[in-house]
Amino acid sequence: MATTADLRNGLVINFNHDLFQVIEFQHVKPGKGNAFVRTKLKSLTSGKVLDNTFSSGAGIIPVRVERHKFQFLYKDEMGFNFMNAETFDQVSIDEKLITNADLMKEGQEVEILINTETDAALLCELPPFVELTVTYSEPGLKGDTANSPKKAIEVETGARIMVPLFIEEGQKIKVDTRTYDYVERVKS
Repeated sequence: MATTADLRNGLVINFNHDLFQVIEFQHVKPGKGNAFVRTKLKSLTSGKVLDNTFSSGAGIIPVRVERHKFQFLYKDEMGFNFMNAETFDQVSIDEKLITNADLMKEGQEVEILINTETDAALLCELPPFVELTVTYSEPGLKGDTANSPKKAIEVETGARIMVPLFIEEGQKIKVDTRTYDYVERVKS
């Protein structure tokens, strides 16, 4: 059994009969009283994020997980279908297990966390940045440059993103998958 001293970002633990991933943690030693660890935990079954405080040295139950690279193939009524890049095994995953699924295009490489005890997929993560083609963009208004204005566009996956006015249809842009923020235009 591990203790709170073993906590780190990305660790998956068994807590309250559910699997949670540690998003962030902070060891706190107040001037008066006992030390404790403040954490943000994300449920791998429901996706909810909760704040929890553990007393310092409390026992936690880590779950052994492995990260595997998969390639997104297609979406059907069963969910999203992926292929393992090494073994060519295919797996179908429910949309609620995928972070920002609307930014994923066919052929996209992702990482899937797999519980080694049950061989069940726990979570699918996109890379931090993806390159997408703009499929719909309204023209920007000339002269409207005060306060760095933005407009909504649609990319090839169907996601809507706010971008600067100079972005046009057919251009490739880089998008941050964690925040849906426009990063830059991709040079061809």
